[in-house]
Amino acid sequence: MASYVVVGTQWGDEGKGKIIDVLAHKADYVVRFQGGNNAGHTVVVNGEKFILHLLPSGMLHGNGKCVIGPGVVVDPKVLLHELSTLEEKGAKVDHLFISDRAHLIMPYHVQLDIVKEEARGENKIGTTKRGIGPCYSDKIARCGIRAVDLLDMEALGRKLKINLDEKNELFTKIYNTEPMSYDAIMADFTEYAEKLKHRIGDFVPEINEALDNDKVVMFEGAQAMMLDINYGTYPYVTSSSPTSGGVTTGVGVAPSKIDRVIGVMKAYTTRVGEGPFVTELNDETGENLRAVGSEFGATTGRPRRCGWLDAVVGKYAVMINGLTDVVVTKIDVLSGLDELKICTGYEIDGKVWTTIPSAIEMTERATPVYETLPGWSEDITGIREYDELPENCKKYIARMEEIIGCEITMISVGPDRTQNIFRKEF
Repeated sequence: MASYVVVGTQWGDEGKGKIIDVLAHKADYVVRFQGGNNAGHTVVVNGEKFILHLLPSGMLHGNGKCVIGPGVVVDPKVLLHELSTLEEKGAKVDHLFISDRAHLIMPYHVQLDIVKEEARGENKIGTTKRGIGPCYSDKIARCGIRAVDLLDMEALGRKLKINLDEKNELFTKIYNTEPMSYDAIMADFTEYAEKLKHRIGDFVPEINEALDNDKVVMFEGAQAMMLDINYGTYPYVTSSSPTSGGVTTGVGVAPSKIDRVIGVMKAYTTRVGEGPFVTELNDETGENLRAVGSEFGATTGRPRRCGWLDAVVGKYAVMINGLTDVVVTKIDVLSGLDELKICTGYEIDGKVWTTIPSAIEMTERATPVYETLPGWSEDITGIREYDELPENCKKYIARMEEIIGCEITMISVGPDRTQNIFRKEF
């Protein structure tokens, strides 16, 4: 049995897409286990940039079977657009399949996401307004529409009628907006069903059988640890569990079938949207990190908030996910800085915390406790052997390992799939 889980350890945008793409060449299956098209994975192949939202990042290798798992919420319109975009670029797409248990993002979910966020005013969460939260809400409320319903349009129509009647009450009486058309939605989803039905099936038995037969299966998450609905900076979180625990419920495999959990960690920290960010730099250094690191959201285009490495978050991610390996990305962005800082604790009301408080109000009051390390000036983007890295770069990596308590086994020194240093075989 050879199974890998790849998760983000911060607030997303750590470079998971690239790492999954690099490791997927030997995978028999690449399975997405949670989230929706609020994710944005950027993969660079031979200098060409691909931005994937719903499709597993392993799509671009075209070897293994790519599956969108039961824990994912799927917008069929977005999915079909992504598939056609890859086809236009000459990429293979016939190896993409969808779990019949995956829930569908309906047009009323998107509209509800928009009007609810606008109604929050100053208390907005920073949602991507793509319907992810409302879709997961319907899933938990047991009134969701799933991919399997695309195989029975009579059943889909019946469920749509019930849901839309309720949602239109909200739109017209609570949010003072126009009702949505049942006929228009049914027409669109009839077309989507025709185009997607050959990809829909029950892949839980197949994936478990593959694991039992020692096939290589990679489980791919979206977002990251600090956006987890249970353990992130609630309520500024996503609506699913991007942690390794999300694999068991999001795909239907037992924890005992997971061999390695790989956490992707940026060498500094970024965040998109609202919520506390203890190491945020609202100064020239923060602007430099954003400019050099091209820190703009793959999904929204929003400028990312940038700051020093938060090792409190890193240590927390190692613990919650049970990480066996850490991959450090974008360490090349730090080249040229005279000194670097790592946050080792939060000072809150005179007490130093080395874990994440559950109360958002406490995190908002926190000030970072830093260790300062010397920087380096060398360009490291062409280096492929660990021993060739500048001494100060190696010291930075070693200190990261000590604080977070996990081995760093791969170092990314640039955006292309070839720009990596391997310290251990994957």
